[in-house]
Amino acid sequence: MAYLNRTPSDVALPVRIGLIGSGWMGAFHAESIARRVPGAVLAAIADPNLESAGALAGALGTTKVTADAADLLADPAIDAVVIASPARFHSSLIGQAAAAGKHVFCEKPAGQGLEELDAALDAVDAAGVHFQIGFNRRYAADFQAAKKDLAAGIVGQPQLLRSLTRDPGTGSIPHAARVPAWTVFLETLIHDFDTLNWFNEGAEPVEVYAIADALVEPGLRDQGFLDTAVVTIRYSNGAIAVAEANFSALYGYDIRGEVFGSKGMVQAGRATETAARRYTADGVSADTPRLNVELFRQAYTDELVDFAEAVRARRDARSDDAAPAPAAYSLTPGAADARRALGMALACIESVKRGTPVAVNTAAVSETAVL
Repeated sequence: MAYLNRTPSDVALPVRIGLIGSGWMGAFHAESIARRVPGAVLAAIADPNLESAGALAGALGTTKVTADAADLLADPAIDAVVIASPARFHSSLIGQAAAAGKHVFCEKPAGQGLEELDAALDAVDAAGVHFQIGFNRRYAADFQAAKKDLAAGIVGQPQLLRSLTRDPGTGSIPHAARVPAWTVFLETLIHDFDTLNWFNEGAEPVEVYAIADALVEPGLRDQGFLDTAVVTIRYSNGAIAVAEANFSALYGYDIRGEVFGSKGMVQAGRATETAARRYTADGVSADTPRLNVELFRQAYTDELVDFAEAVRARRDARSDDAAPAPAAYSLTPGAADARRALGMALACIESVKRGTPVAVNTAAVSETAVL
């Protein structure tokens, strides 16, 4: 039997992804790329903490490690990057990666101010690279099912929406004094803002009113620490939404969303790991997840699968390729979604400072809002 010869154009090359940032989320993304994303390889890791980066690379069989992200961006063997560095570096790294011709996946938030983010997104647009922001809830099965129903018009006209994030805790927050200012809006509720925008697609957030306090760690209130927040949002289609967050739910990790409309309601998310319940003399109980990588393990993987497939499609596109079939509903969160959610977070910060509702006029929100 003779071998079947295949030309290089017949063989799909893997998408070669470089990771920037090897902390908690970066390490999980690295493991996903190396082990769970078909057709992708973890080509390199960049982190100033070489010991951390080296240990991660060794565990995953990656040979390229550097303390300088510039080395990774200059590597012609790398197609795309996943940015999981501290948030203050996100916009700069997005711009640098785009200028180097790399496709970009960035953890939220994509920036800490709209001016810096706009500069980064201008670079993305000029380079023509694919950009995706890490709003992973869109990839959770129940949130997608809710979105599919919404896109089909099952709920009718959205009237009331709700999204909540309750992080698991023990009643106190370790290292709370080191948590950056306004984290509750910029890194926690920003997920809820994207969920609400996605569920109410086609409408724009026009005004927010935010209340926030330190209820878990009241001793840090005078230092500006905030661990609990509630935000009311008014949309251009008249719908009213509420987003809430708390950093210490004793019962586990709790993420939920809801849309009530003129024809009915859809809900997504649950606080339990499974639908199984125990009924004993002690009452009714169920297991609950305690980590984001437990609750959203598949969603974190699927968002990177989506990213890798988009990168491959752009890299390997041919002039005779047929246009993809239209999707039943929108999925991939891109530049506009990153900017819209950040604009809402910054408006919430202004609302807390002023004690009044604030218009979500992204062009007028200053970068100084995060200071």
